[in-house]
Amino acid sequence: MEAQTLGIVLAPLIGSIMAGLFGQRIGRIWSHRITIAGVAAAFLLSLIIFTQVIMEGATYNEAVYTWAAVGNLRLEIGFLVDPLSALMVVIVTFVSLMVHIYTIGYMAEDPGYQRFFSYIALFTFSMLMLVLANNFLQIFFGWEAVGLVSYLLIGFWYKRESAVYANLKAFLVNRVGDIGFLLGIACVLMYTGSLDYVEVFAAAPELQEKTISIWPNTAWSVPTVIGILLFIGAMGKSAQMPLHVWLPDSMEGPTPISALIHAATMVTAGIFMVARMSPIYEMSETALSVVLIIGSATAFFMGAVGVVQNDIKRVIAYSTLSQLGYMTVALGISAYAASIFHLMTHAFFKALLFLGAGSVIIAMHHEQDMRKMGGLKKYMPFTYWTMMIGALALIGFPGFSGYFSKDSIIEAVHLSNLPGAGFAYVMVISGVFITAFYTFRMLFLTFHGEERADEHTREHLKESPAVVIIPLILLAIPSMVAGIYIEEILFNNFFGKAILVLPNHNVLERLSPELHSGTMAFILDGFKGIPFILAISGVVTAWYLYLIRPKLPDRIRAHFSFIYWALSNKYGFDRFNEIVFASGSRRIGQLLSHFGDQILIDGLIVNGVARIINIVAQSMRYLQSGYLFHYAFAMILGLLLLIGGFVIYGE
Repeated sequence: MEAQTLGIVLAPLIGSIMAGLFGQRIGRIWSHRITIAGVAAAFLLSLIIFTQVIMEGATYNEAVYTWAAVGNLRLEIGFLVDPLSALMVVIVTFVSLMVHIYTIGYMAEDPGYQRFFSYIALFTFSMLMLVLANNFLQIFFGWEAVGLVSYLLIGFWYKRESAVYANLKAFLVNRVGDIGFLLGIACVLMYTGSLDYVEVFAAAPELQEKTISIWPNTAWSVPTVIGILLFIGAMGKSAQMPLHVWLPDSMEGPTPISALIHAATMVTAGIFMVARMSPIYEMSETALSVVLIIGSATAFFMGAVGVVQNDIKRVIAYSTLSQLGYMTVALGISAYAASIFHLMTHAFFKALLFLGAGSVIIAMHHEQDMRKMGGLKKYMPFTYWTMMIGALALIGFPGFSGYFSKDSIIEAVHLSNLPGAGFAYVMVISGVFITAFYTFRMLFLTFHGEERADEHTREHLKESPAVVIIPLILLAIPSMVAGIYIEEILFNNFFGKAILVLPNHNVLERLSPELHSGTMAFILDGFKGIPFILAISGVVTAWYLYLIRPKLPDRIRAHFSFIYWALSNKYGFDRFNEIVFASGSRRIGQLLSHFGDQILIDGLIVNGVARIINIVAQSMRYLQSGYLFHYAFAMILGLLLLIGGFVIYGE
């Protein structure tokens, strides 16, 4: 299995190197052929490994390279293949493969064609290194690598000022999270003496008895501190409040990378990491409650912001924030399997929605404002129906993949006894209506109603080429049927020892009997549940406001101007960061420049020394008069002082 695992991570890396370093020589066609072949090979190898792990129960956990050894501590590059990493690798490589193929059509006229393929292949390699890591050193390498490549991809169109601002924002916000992640790893090393997963997880129960003093006269549980610090890292990567602000701005990058970031890489890294660290989180209900509260707040409040967005990609971006909140909520109630299941289904339908939005953008000559669209259904039937499938999966319509995963989370939260579960349930159940509303608002504004595009655009409207449509169709299939694996993943101990859940935290065992009585029974039960009623209410409300009474939203907006202002300004998070952190940092820099650089260094040290030397020189110049009798007088005076000294002190 070692050769197959190495093949999975090295194939995209080789493709990235070839397209990046030799892209100009081999040309555009061979650049995409090599990178797609690399990701396709990784996908096929991941299917082989997945089959071995699931069907044969095979696992792999070995170090392949020792970077350094300090005493008993070994810093290694190694791989862990178990049900959790095997499933994640399949998801990452499949979605990445679809994005690579789609990119041929979307970026066809871009001068940075080869560079883009190199970046997305490198992005895939970085995520695979993170997912397959068997120690904290390697997961940190993958963690930082996906952050670096996302910086390059978000700012891919570097001549746009907004793109440069967005990638810098993403980089800085993620560094805040990474500080917490690095401190968490440092605590793990300090209290366990190891960075290897197996050794750390084996020592996790002993950490419950240990405390740490963060400040004098306080004692914090070590698992609580480690869990919260690691989760701060996840808040950055998986865009949880208040470290969510970078994700909507990442839309400045080309649409294929928006799909890759939001569906299968980077933002899912934090979700995967917390699930992987379940043996640590199970030791601290405080850490779990922190995860639960932050996730539920993100699910509701970020979804609400999507209601007022007019950019088609930003609507989907805020949807990603909300769905990441659902995944985080599942982690907080120890329903790790449900979280990973929703991660899987979300990867398919969110990639589908983003790539569908990209198809619309191509047809609209890169117009992204939904207010300038409308009536596109008859021009783009394939795009419309595939996006409809993605939308139904997103809102959790019974039978589609998102229904199985999201409703499982909602039901599990309802049954949880952890502190904060009541608040979380209100947030996630309310989010169902909001999700349905903004999703179908997007569909109705884009594909239905009157045609609002200009005459030139309408004359050239047509369906996207096959290289764009085929990935949409291939992603639409799992968006419809992936939910049928709910029983296997949630209730049949699919992840085995890869995920630890203590008996008193195992909320999935307490789910309603309908979930255990077969897929069809679960689907039929969904039509009677509160989430279905709320979802249909959201769809009907969007239909009424944007197709039947299209002028009514403006009147509602004027009547509830404060709420609209709060949502359109994203609750002031960006403004707060600009005033407090950005402006504050500039002012501190100006202060240090004025007092530290100009007054202390330049004024006192550099120029001060020069002034002292100048004063001494000005004083000494009077001794150099050029008259011989002055010098003779000075010599006689010096001689008298010398003789006087001998006379006085000689006695």
